[in-house]
Amino acid sequence: MASKTRSLSGKNKTSPPSRHTAQVGEVLIDEIMARLQRTSRTADPLYRQLAFTIRELIESGSLRGGEALPSERDMVKATGLSRITVRKAIEELLGDGLISKQHGVGTFVSPQIDQPLSILLGFTADMQRRGATSSSVLLSKAVGLPDSSEVLKLGISPGEQVLRLSRVRLSEGEPLAIENATVPLFAAGPDALGESLYDALEESGHKPVRALQRLNAAVANDEEAALLKISPGDPVLHIERRSFLANGRPIEVTTSAYRGDRYDFIAELSIDQ
Repeated sequence: MASKTRSLSGKNKTSPPSRHTAQVGEVLIDEIMARLQRTSRTADPLYRQLAFTIRELIESGSLRGGEALPSERDMVKATGLSRITVRKAIEELLGDGLISKQHGVGTFVSPQIDQPLSILLGFTADMQRRGATSSSVLLSKAVGLPDSSEVLKLGISPGEQVLRLSRVRLSEGEPLAIENATVPLFAAGPDALGESLYDALEESGHKPVRALQRLNAAVANDEEAALLKISPGDPVLHIERRSFLANGRPIEVTTSAYRGDRYDFIAELSIDQ
């Protein structure tokens, strides 16, 4: 396997890449060379090994959102892999949404979505402020009686009906999260519900003004992986949010699974005086 790699001294010295691209490229090429010499994944095709290596670099943070990948030509020259092998690896990562191509510019790591924890926004409003187009895949929408957990978290009686809404949330056609929301039926009837649950709550006079969120790191199960178009075992963030009206009454309980490779949740902290 090691015979398929080349020394970095084989780079074109007459037209060196930019310092930034060279640094990223050398890290990537070093990782590729090291992985090609290992035996743990020798049963995989070479393009899969290359794709796996780049995926690890992205998920570990060694390659950050917006950073350029070395060109196919540079990776071919540095590693000794064929252009077809390199191209198939890039196509696999493009299909996973981890990287994107800009025509005439290059290939870049898809940017992470920095989500501040201090702002209460629904998915639709969040994507709008980023200039992205949001959409949803409706999994289920049903009216029924609350379970014991919903009675407690929403502060309603066992006989009071609720609306349950389950959706996959997409940005620019890419699935980013699975949301399972429950609200009292009086706050948002199923017929009035459009793309945004928070818009429906606002129209009925029940707009939430604050929320409590609990985040847990997890790995995607088979169902989550299929809906988010990732692999089982890939990182996800499980989030439970309870939203409240201005008078303190609970109005929404939502449990979500967000793609761990696309989201960074950011909290601003200050020292307690």
